[in-house]
Amino acid sequence: MSHPVAIVTGATRGIGRAVALELASHGYDLAVNYHSNEKAAREVCDRARAMGVRAEPVYADMGKVEDIAAMYAEIDRLFPRIDLLVNNAGISDEVYFLDATPENFDRMTAVDWRGLYFCAQYAAKRMIEKKVPGLIINVTSNQAEGNWPRSTIYGPTKAAVSKFTKNAAMELALYGVRMVAIAPGYTDIGWPADSHLRQAEKRLPLKRFAAPEEIAKGVAFLASPDATYMTGCVLTMDGGATLPVVAANDFV
Repeated sequence: MSHPVAIVTGATRGIGRAVALELASHGYDLAVNYHSNEKAAREVCDRARAMGVRAEPVYADMGKVEDIAAMYAEIDRLFPRIDLLVNNAGISDEVYFLDATPENFDRMTAVDWRGLYFCAQYAAKRMIEKKVPGLIINVTSNQAEGNWPRSTIYGPTKAAVSKFTKNAAMELALYGVRMVAIAPGYTDIGWPADSHLRQAEKRLPLKRFAAPEEIAKGVAFLASPDATYMTGCVLTMDGGATLPVVAANDFV
């Protein structure tokens, strides 16, 4: 019996790595995308193969549409179809508005928005062509809704991803293809103990950051038979970070 096939972009560390391994545990064959760390991609593949699935590293700089096209050509050669795309690759450089450069803007929007858009398009076209009732999961962020300093580029790109997910889902439903998004908040990908990001941990309602494996389980749920009536929606997993704030909170 053949396994379903998933592409996970940005799969060498953090959320992407955790997603790839979680999907492998659910029986998915994997195309493990990497940009700069082929060794890490091969390590993820080795761990996935130990679970009894096929896993292949595939290169692409997700900020370059020509790389994305070449990656899909390689995936076409390696796998018979695509059942699931997890559009995870992204850049979250923090830069103040008054310090931002055109280079900051172009690189972040190229990966987080333009690359994600066309990566989804390439997957959707293949699902439709092969009549696969596929699923595309875009990784957005709670910063699409909340407000943070140093996020005048990153936040708007993620807001675009969330809106794109809803609009594209309406079009893709005609072909039996679904699109959803997941919006993580602070996720501990190994930040140093003295990182300024650690200051936010105690301010969250749940008083901790997410583990990448927790976000991966959210992705696995969206890809499961329990979620087949979901499309055009965003699942937020941020420990309550974007809950409305009132003047007096009895629970604090």
